[in-house]
Amino acid sequence: MNKVILVLSDALRYDTAIANMGYLGHLVEYKKASLYKIIGELPSMSRPMYESIHTGTPSSENGIVANSIVRLSNQPNVFRKIREAGKVTAAAAYYWYSELYNRAPYDAIDDREVDDASLNIQHGRFYTQDEYPDIELFNTAAHLVRKYSPDYLLLHPMGMDYHGETYGSDTKEYRNHAIYQDSKLAPLLMEWREHGYTIFVTGDHGINADGGHGGTTPEQRDVPFL
Repeated sequence: MNKVILVLSDALRYDTAIANMGYLGHLVEYKKASLYKIIGELPSMSRPMYESIHTGTPSSENGIVANSIVRLSNQPNVFRKIREAGKVTAAAAYYWYSELYNRAPYDAIDDREVDDASLNIQHGRFYTQDEYPDIELFNTAAHLVRKYSPDYLLLHPMGMDYHGETYGSDTKEYRNHAIYQDSKLAPLLMEWREHGYTIFVTGDHGINADGGHGGTTPEQRDVPFL
């Protein structure tokens, strides 16, 4: 495996992805992708899960036990390991990733766009609004790939989380946004595969019908891993 792209769709439930993301389902059906069900760590909250995913450590070990913990990670992490190996990192992601792996607290002006080889996330494009359009973020990620050819890219859209928290998971808004993400990702996945990338698509946590997450139920923990 040479170059990797992780598509981390915030609050993408396993059952919702399987039922509504047709292009990803096509890849699985034609044996061009593999599908697994992942049971996420606890608490099923965003910032703790970002840290667990990128360090392989539980919240009781890494100390990121809630969304309110604002500091740099003190654990070995994917971005740092890749940078130390002399390779290139990039991210189009929510600003909490900048606070975990680049600088904390986040400066909305200085930290929004970074191109700095000394940082863990060397080419970072960050956003602060949960309703930031996914398509704009997808295009930003595609630009980073074309311009910098990173060895590791994180693409982290917030659309599923925003629609789930706003309307609940058992709604047309949440389900239809999964269809939307799938359709907008499809041509990018084709392009990135043609350039030799190994691509992972997953979620950090799920969400329940009340629009909440953080607890222990399958609705809040089960996510796809493709």
